[in-house]
Amino acid sequence: MTAVTRLKLESDVAPDPLALLRRPFPANQISKLPKPTPQQTKEVKDDFRKGIRCPDCGAWHHPQVIHLDYVGHAALTDRLLDADPHWSWEPVAFRDGLPAFDQTGGLWIRLTVAGVTRLGYGHAKGKEGQDPGAREKEVIGDALRNAAMRFGAALDLWHKGDLHAEESTSEEPATSMEDRAIAHLKACAIDREMFKGAWESNKDGWRKTMDGPAYARVVKVMKDLAAAFPKEDPKPAPVEDFGLADDEIPF
Repeated sequence: MTAVTRLKLESDVAPDPLALLRRPFPANQISKLPKPTPQQTKEVKDDFRKGIRCPDCGAWHHPQVIHLDYVGHAALTDRLLDADPHWSWEPVAFRDGLPAFDQTGGLWIRLTVAGVTRLGYGHAKGKEGQDPGAREKEVIGDALRNAAMRFGAALDLWHKGDLHAEESTSEEPATSMEDRAIAHLKACAIDREMFKGAWESNKDGWRKTMDGPAYARVVKVMKDLAAAFPKEDPKPAPVEDFGLADDEIPF
């Protein structure tokens, strides 16, 4: 029995598909993603015995690694099917008949649910020894999660707090700020001026609230996204540095 059927039996009224997307995911559909620091990764790489088989995620990593909650591709697909059995996605652009990945290996998509279409962006790093096509499938899954978030799917996991509480007494961890900053930049990368404004208005706050490695990762994502924009003018022009000394931002 699908979630839609269960709701119909409870209320005798067909639920709003978009409202169904916003329902919290049950605990059994939420996975754990380990986020080791560079130092933790180095310690385990130098001495395999310093790692543990994690009971939360099943991976071998440093015992003090922080985990992030996330919804996987299968759980998200199940939710999309419950909301709209005819949901679909398509790349924003094609090249030689295939989805057009950008210069950083990312992919812009359009996700359509119940007749409503919203954009999403996916990206994934290539891994040593990875099977052909594995990175591309990971990019598509990331893009679907990113686009589904625009419909409200798993927003509570992205926020790392209570979205609807009037006050919060707990501080947001630095890793959450990094993820939110990257998600915000990706969401604004559909327009050059919007992207510039997002960076200019947030960079100082991000620099102050994140540790050095986290902010450096945000800067790298910003540069990668900026490099994907087409040049406005073929003539040489001064390059904006977005307030980063000696850094060239390729707009």
